[in-house]
Amino acid sequence: MGYEHAESFTTHTPLPKRADTVSARISPAGGLDVLSRNEVARLRDASGSGLHALLRRCALAVLTSGNISDDPRSMFEQYPDFDIQVLQQDRGIKIELTNAPGQAFVDGQIIRGINELIVAVIRDIVYVSAQMEQGAFDLEDSVGITHAVFEILRNARILKPQIDPNLVVCWGGHSISRDEYEYTKQVGYQLGLRAMDICTGCGPGAMKGPMKGATIAHAKQRRRNNRYIGITEPGIIAAESPNPIVNQLVIMPDIEKRLEAFVRTAHGIIVFPGGVGTAEEILYLLGILLHPDNAGIPFPLVFTGPAEASPYFEQIDRFLRLALGDDVASRYEILMGDPITVARSMVKGIDRVRNYRLETKDAFFFNWALSVPFEFQQPFRPTHEAMRSLAIHRDRPRHELAADLRRVFSGIVAGNVKDEGIRAIEERGPFEIDGDPVIMQALDALLQAFVQQQRMKLPGGNAYVPCYRIPGGRRSPAVKA
Repeated sequence: MGYEHAESFTTHTPLPKRADTVSARISPAGGLDVLSRNEVARLRDASGSGLHALLRRCALAVLTSGNISDDPRSMFEQYPDFDIQVLQQDRGIKIELTNAPGQAFVDGQIIRGINELIVAVIRDIVYVSAQMEQGAFDLEDSVGITHAVFEILRNARILKPQIDPNLVVCWGGHSISRDEYEYTKQVGYQLGLRAMDICTGCGPGAMKGPMKGATIAHAKQRRRNNRYIGITEPGIIAAESPNPIVNQLVIMPDIEKRLEAFVRTAHGIIVFPGGVGTAEEILYLLGILLHPDNAGIPFPLVFTGPAEASPYFEQIDRFLRLALGDDVASRYEILMGDPITVARSMVKGIDRVRNYRLETKDAFFFNWALSVPFEFQQPFRPTHEAMRSLAIHRDRPRHELAADLRRVFSGIVAGNVKDEGIRAIEERGPFEIDGDPVIMQALDALLQAFVQQQRMKLPGGNAYVPCYRIPGGRRSPAVKA
């Protein structure tokens, strides 16, 4: 899937030359509750306190579904005069689109799937905004945040109580090789033959492939009511426009709630090759699974890809074992080049999940039993002060160390490729990390592997140079591309 950082390491693929635009007034499809006058007014309000800018950004991403670009700015440059308005009508609402991308229409009629996703955008923006404004979400402790995630998913009708566990979340990069993409389709196909539904970050690459494979398998099995769930958030939807297969979209308010939504709804997770963002996601999930409260909870986790992608997971496995201990590998399997074995392993793992939920009387549709510590739910802004406060030492509890390792990745990404982080490094020098030198050198080796595998492309093709140092003058060596 690759969340906020995963896309930063791909070359910018420009959108196609602007095609014709269409202006239309459409009726919402897929079900949308009536809106109050206040909600409609806020959706139309373009001021700082209004929701119009957010609605416009998310709607344009949906209308350009299928485009492959990791630069959200190019989308707005291509359609600077696009606008969307929600209009109150006697019998409900209408959606007015002005200068919308023509690709979203066929003979002047909006494609139904795109219409449904626009409705999902309006639904989630209105609901989350209203709940926040009313103080309905208690975001001051872990339990309150989890309940907020549950309420957003329930309002989006993602939680289905009458379905046995069968939801497989797939993570991985949105810019992967053709062979890796074809492999994700093969895995999705095998999962679909076994009646599994698919949930991803909703974008292209490893987020689209499993859905595409599953659609063929579901059709062969004459299976109906299939779920292809896309979970995103406002900060990245423009860079990861929903792929055309997504039939249930939910926009979480931020990345941390998006990640928690994945692990709460998943009955198992498959990780395909990606980049640093995928490695961050792995550390997020393993940090949760390593928490003592989660020791007995079954949660199938499989790392997989075509045989030629083995070096990616070999390097990650080596790093995880060094930093978190060899027994961390008991929480995941590495199965390369064998989609059938991957699917069979996932089905067996989900059978264990089903039995556990029955024994503990936990819900099939939401993993209430899983403990997600408060520190995993809090946003991390990688400043010099925040990075200096991280303690990367192997004598810490492993789940705490995993949480800080994930923050290290966030800081390294920001310091190398994000404007704010690059400026901070230029002004104040490298981030200081109070870390175990062995772990820091292993981290360098991991990043070097990403560079060599062309999974970490820096602007201008420059060599990767660490943007951090260890206090006391110890510094990890530079990594050359």
